[in-house]
Amino acid sequence: MTASPGHAPRWDAIVGAPGFALGIVTTDAAVLSIEFLPERIAETARNPNPNPIAAEAVRQLTAYLLDPHFCFDLPLASAGSAHQQAVWQVLNGIAPGHTLTYGDVARRVGSSARAVGAACGANPLPVIVPCHRVTAAGGALGGFAHSTEGFLPGIKRWLLNHEAACTAFTLTPPGSVLS
Repeated sequence: MTASPGHAPRWDAIVGAPGFALGIVTTDAAVLSIEFLPERIAETARNPNPNPIAAEAVRQLTAYLLDPHFCFDLPLASAGSAHQQAVWQVLNGIAPGHTLTYGDVARRVGSSARAVGAACGANPLPVIVPCHRVTAAGGALGGFAHSTEGFLPGIKRWLLNHEAACTAFTLTPPGSVLS
């Protein structure tokens, strides 16, 4: 969510993450959008009384940050074109720790890689609708939220590393003997 000149942005809740935060905008019935925020902004913009949907979004996003295999179950209200909705549906099918290329997604929806990139960038619900799991051909990171450098691609890299680290290793239960 972007603030209009002279007005502070409004988030119904904010979730802190390593090096960034997630600003959540809701109605009383659904999550409308999530925005990546610099950590320093998030600390001054917290809403101490989030509505029940925002509070549940905080709980679920926090659970994802602890376990990238967490399955979201939130009411969502994402407006988008038929093409965007088709792309976002494919994104929801990409498992944590896995990626598809923009071209892979384009073939699945009968589109172009560039149009898929635009749909990913327009995703109002990043993390929940995992646009970070779409990368460029040849293993390149690709853009993120209409950005190819700076703060936002760094978040994409963190999300992918977070998921890969948890997928690649099986944690040994506490108290188990290692041989």
